[in-house]
Amino acid sequence: MFASLTAGFGLLALALACIGIYGIMAYTVSQRTNEIGIRFALGASRSQIRAMVLREAGWLAAAGVVVGLGVAIVLMRLVQSMLYGLKPGDPLSLTASTMLLLTIALVAGWIPAARASRVEPMEALRHD
Repeated sequence: MFASLTAGFGLLALALACIGIYGIMAYTVSQRTNEIGIRFALGASRSQIRAMVLREAGWLAAAGVVVGLGVAIVLMRLVQSMLYGLKPGDPLSLTASTMLLLTIALVAGWIPAARASRVEPMEALRHD
């Protein structure tokens, strides 16, 4: 019962992280529409624009993972009494959760990246 409840909260946290990264990236893309239009006008390709947005989402997720791992390492002793069958610093769990979060972040950043790559340069330059 406790394990399934904990897993449910973990999935909820992962979903919230995904929604948060999507929201931040969508907002950033909407704020940078003029810049994206200028990049297109100067010869940037759609794949370069997608890569730029995905790179930004990756850096955002990587910063979150670094901070999260730092907090997890600091709080290991406190959490140790709540874990059954795992060590607080289990490398497999930490690696798997890190890779999962980074993958989910890139998936969440894909929609705003695709939207940014479809911006028409003339409409973007007229955008307020």
